[in-house]
Amino acid sequence: MKMLRERAAVRPWALAGALLLACTAAPAQSNFNGWLCCNMRTDGGWISDINYESAQRVLPAGTPVEITGYGRYRVHTLMNGEKQDLGNDYSREVDMGAFAHRYVVPTNPQRRLRSAPPAVQQAVRASRVRLGMTREQVIMSQGYPIASETPSLDSRVWKYWRSRGEEFHVVFNRRGVVEAVRADDPNLRARVTAR
Repeated sequence: MKMLRERAAVRPWALAGALLLACTAAPAQSNFNGWLCCNMRTDGGWISDINYESAQRVLPAGTPVEITGYGRYRVHTLMNGEKQDLGNDYSREVDMGAFAHRYVVPTNPQRRLRSAPPAVQQAVRASRVRLGMTREQVIMSQGYPIASETPSLDSRVWKYWRSRGEEFHVVFNRRGVVEAVRADDPNLRARVTAR
């Protein structure tokens, strides 16, 4: 009986401690405004983090974004006043608050792009990769590589897909600039690489 009373006395403190730990461990999912980090393809009202080429159109890096809420593995937004859900379909290792901050950035990336060489600016606007691009410029052009296949952005090789069966790799040198774009299909490599 004494043991039951001691357990009962501990439970409220244990519950309070667990709740406090849960609240402090999880990053906050807040609504905020910013700009789209990168060129992202939409199927109308849905943008997947895998960024397949088959989507209807491209929303360019620098599109104004207002985050209006969160759902299960999605960030509800208004992009240029149009409802879009940004889906965390393949990067679920990334917490939703961090995921939102990846794609909605506080500074318009077009400002940084203006300082890049004209050939790099053109490649980013065309959603292509050019040799000599920085990691930041590749992200502006292609979006983020999905975390399930490229868990670290410090990796030398980033994996991307244009469709379910079309994979290509962006290879960086030690200075962090693109040294190669690899794909088994030469037509795919031609579609994603700027000349």
